[in-house]
Amino acid sequence: MINTIIFDLGNVLINWDPKILYNKLFSSEAETNNFLENICTLDWNEAQDAGRTLKEGTEVLVAQYPQHKTNIEAYYDRWEEMLNGSIKGSVEIFKQLKASGKYKIYALTNWSAELFPVALQKFAFLSWFDGIVMSGDEGIRKPEAAFFQILFDRYQVKPEDAVFIDDNLRNIEASKK
Repeated sequence: MINTIIFDLGNVLINWDPKILYNKLFSSEAETNNFLENICTLDWNEAQDAGRTLKEGTEVLVAQYPQHKTNIEAYYDRWEEMLNGSIKGSVEIFKQLKASGKYKIYALTNWSAELFPVALQKFAFLSWFDGIVMSGDEGIRKPEAAFFQILFDRYQVKPEDAVFIDDNLRNIEASKK
């Protein structure tokens, strides 16, 4: 019987999009897309989400692409500009599930430990969770099975009693294993 709901945060409850920032920094959408697809990639960002420091991650890219130093440094210096508010409908569903008292509700998120305090200040609903497991604290991220297992063990969750909500099919598929 389902008694646990597990939410991802980015693009499930919180609208996060690097294009919001980089559309301000580049003169065309093509330049923004090129930069985010080839330099400050999602794979690169996920390394910081898994525990690499923002400083180290930035230094690695600046060493590879010194001509893009200013724009690379902007990624984390101006990271808060990538947050475009909460996703209202999702937060309302979360609120209703929480108010029902029928479910334990957790967050399982790929998020840098250095940046998460910003989200905690900006989004009061993050305090509604019964627990949060964050990749930056654990040194591992979705879709790794061990990351899901941390949540299951820490909060005594049986996978068969849980529903996982994520915006990434790769992570949803991994949660089934």
